[in-house]
Amino acid sequence: MKFRVERDVLAEAVTWVARGLPARPPVPVLAGILLEASDDGTLTLSAFDYEVSARVTVAADVTEAGTVLVLGRLLADISRNLPNRPIDVVADGSKVQVTCGASRFSLLRMPADDYPTLPTAPEPTGSVDGHVFTQAVAQVSVAADRGDTLPILTGVRVEVDGDKMTLLATDRYRLAMREITWSPTATDASHVVLVPARTLSETARSLGASGSIDVALGATAGGDGLAGFEAGRRRTTTRLLDGEYPKVASIFPTTSDTEAVVRTDELVEAVKRVALVAERNTPVRLRFGDGQVAIEAGTGDDAQASEAVECALTGPEIEIAFNPTYLLDGLGQVGTDWSRISFTQASRPAVLSGQKEQDGEADTSYRYVIMPVRYAS
Repeated sequence: MKFRVERDVLAEAVTWVARGLPARPPVPVLAGILLEASDDGTLTLSAFDYEVSARVTVAADVTEAGTVLVLGRLLADISRNLPNRPIDVVADGSKVQVTCGASRFSLLRMPADDYPTLPTAPEPTGSVDGHVFTQAVAQVSVAADRGDTLPILTGVRVEVDGDKMTLLATDRYRLAMREITWSPTATDASHVVLVPARTLSETARSLGASGSIDVALGATAGGDGLAGFEAGRRRTTTRLLDGEYPKVASIFPTTSDTEAVVRTDELVEAVKRVALVAERNTPVRLRFGDGQVAIEAGTGDDAQASEAVECALTGPEIEIAFNPTYLLDGLGQVGTDWSRISFTQASRPAVLSGQKEQDGEADTSYRYVIMPVRYAS
């Protein structure tokens, strides 16, 4: 194998493929990136850890077609640090020679025959705007569980009903849901899948700038549950999570007694400052009254802090407490100048949504439900 490729092209491609390489691969070859040079002037780079696969195809000046497997993270480090000149790659016996200007590296050639075959994605289900999808995934995945106690809660539930896609995640203490419009290949498309949240987040961020993302949901010919995502010449698949996701839609309150509208950035900054004195797992208390919300943390002999922020209140005054991290996570994903918080009781979940103007309507396409925390008065 022998080819020449532009330094920035190779560095970007290797970095993208290497992002999912396992830190502790179960078998040594899974630490590698597969390079396949073709006579049609393309270079394909692939990585796979039995759960997630990534593949990208770039243009290259191929002198001799062939396939080699080299350590992925080492190749990524080298390609990022080479001078901005064309890179020549040549397979030479048990080594792979990488030359760029006066820089020369000799990499160990790994056994490509032992590398597993990458899965084939299911048939395309539809396409979605990259920016919208990236934002939606970020808004929802923030509520996914980060532990291993209940693996099913580490996923994002993706439901497709015609041209509507609903993403939902929960860790039992908060719940996030976002509804978006997409373009299905079939008008009667209907799917429900559970995608690992971390993988979905990384995929959305890496493909979102491409404009449009092709999405494939469902089973492959071999019966495996996979989700596939493709944008441009970048393709990735991930194995779906198995199990029945809890029926959490009932958590959303159907009515509200009190609603508060507050500037998002002002509330974020105030909660951040007040939470500085909150011990771990200690809530911040919010008192919503006429014209303002008072934020407090700390009691008794502990450090204390308080701050007030203007708000427009509809309904009875209410005092409620939240985990500050969970509250800030939701406020950070609203994405609008104003936030609306709806309450029923101080002991019941509150619903956070965004709105563009103080006197406007709430945008309920994104809703973030947060459970209150009991506190000593």
